[in-house]
Order: sequence, then C-alpha cells, then structure tokens
Amino acid sequence: MPARVCLIGMQIDLGAGRRGVDMGPSALRLADLHARLGEIQVDVEDSGDLSASIPEAAARGDARLRYRDTIRDACAELGLRVEAALAAGRIPLALGGDHSLAIGSVAGASSWFRGRGEALGGIWVDAHADFNTAATTPSGNIHGMALAICCGLGDPALTGLLGFAPKFEPRRCALIGARDLDPGERDNLRAAGVSVFTMRDVDEQGIRRVMDQALEVAGRGTAGVHLSFDMDVLDPTEAPGTGTPVRGGISYREAHLAMEVLADAGALRSMDLVEINPVLDERNKTAALGVELICSALGKKIY
Repeated sequence: MPARVCLIGMQIDLGAGRRGVDMGPSALRLADLHARLGEIQVDVEDSGDLSASIPEAAARGDARLRYRDTIRDACAELGLRVEAALAAGRIPLALGGDHSLAIGSVAGASSWFRGRGEALGGIWVDAHADFNTAATTPSGNIHGMALAICCGLGDPALTGLLGFAPKFEPRRCALIGARDLDPGERDNLRAAGVSVFTMRDVDEQGIRRVMDQALEVAGRGTAGVHLSFDMDVLDPTEAPGTGTPVRGGISYREAHLAMEVLADAGALRSMDLVEINPVLDERNKTAALGVELICSALGKKIY
C-alpha cells in the first residue's frame, strides 16, 4: 500500500541560537516536497504550518532554558496534531524549524502508541546529542536538550508534556552521527543508557551496520520507530544551510542509504526533518536534499 503522510510544518527558531530556521518548512515546500512525494505515490495531506512566537514577542525566561514556556505551548499543539495524524492512519512528518519541535512530535507519537498499550522506539540522526539539561547546557538553547527531554531528563514542564514521561525509554533509543558532544552530555548519555553511534562508528562499521544496530535497539518491544533527522548530521559540504554545522559528517549516499534501510525495515511510524536555515543555504540546496531524504525514508528506490 502507498504510504499515507500528514505534513505538519513548525515555524520555530526559539530553541536555536541563530535566526532563520523557522523558514525551513517553506524551504522544503519550495523544493517541491509535494510533487516529489507524489512521484512515489505517497498520499499526502498537508495540514499547513504551526507558528511559535518570534523571540521579540516571547518571554526569554530562565537563561538556562531560553523561551521554555513558549516552546512548551507550541510543542503541545504540535503533539496534538501528531496524535490526530496517527489516529487518521497517516505517518506524521514534522517539518522544522529547530530541533526543539521534536519535544512535541515525539510526545504526540508516543502518546498515541501509549494509548494502544504500545511503546515507540527512537532513532535520532544528528551531529549533536541534544542531551543537555539546564544543569549542563553551555547555551540555554532548548534544541540542545530535546533528546534528553524525550528520554525524561530535564525540566518537568517539558518532560511532562501531554501528561507523561519519558516519551522514549532510553534503552530503546539510538543516536547516529554524533561528533560534537558537550562533556555533560556524555555523562548524561552514559547514565541514561542511550545507544550512541558516533561518526567513528560510521567510519569503522559503515552506515548499513550502524542502521541495523539502531533498528535493533529502537525495535526492542516497540510498535515501530520515530525518526528525528537533523540536517546538520550531513557534512556541511552537502548541507550548508544549517545553523550548527560540524565538519566530518555523513555523506550524501550514506544519508540516503540510512533512509533506504529504514524504509526496507518497514518500521517508520513518525518523523521529523529539522534545522534547515534558508538564510545560510546555497540556492535552497539543503532543503532540496531534505526532500530527497524524506522520499528515501518513505520508500523511494533507485531501481
């Protein structure tokens, strides 16, 4: 059966340190997302964009949790949209926006499966761990805390979104492509028991072996996988339009193969694609690649 997808844009840059990433959903649509999905017979429903307040109109709050309340409220709305999409038999695809939106998308997907007595596994593809808390953050940017929050670590106003925590059991969560970790994140990850596959693991084992292991981790007693894909996992030569680039990332073909392996496994239940900043991009190159990767995750094949 063709995949049935619900697109949910999230115009948010409050969780990041640089402006412009809130335009990511528009960049993906301008890169012909709808047409490319139609070419592979994906049934697309577009629910439009949610919009968080801009920094000039939002309360900054605690410097260790910048814009917490506004991010919480926006993520709660996104979570309800994700739940509704799953209830309608569609794969929710959240288009970012900064990675703080995953607090909402993961909450909504996990809530829906929880209501059926099932668990959801997580695959987090990112140059960064996003596993800081208010106690360890060097910046106060909540996009650097999103995975920790999903795993139940951090501020209760965020970890308890939609009334329960954690959204991912850490032992059912895999991080892929990490190469820029803060010291506190390393300690948090080890204590939580998240499976971490760094770029050294990708180099030594290959992306196929890493994805197979990640799917095993995320599939332990779960109904499927939430994929959260940060475009900065790619090498900046491939994806220049992101606010936190780190040299030495995965290649164009490694990214596609990872998505193809996921599609072949039939495990994808919900997805984010985040951190596209058109202000920093080159002729929408990063958004165009994001569209290609979405298509591969949803089953596009070379032959």
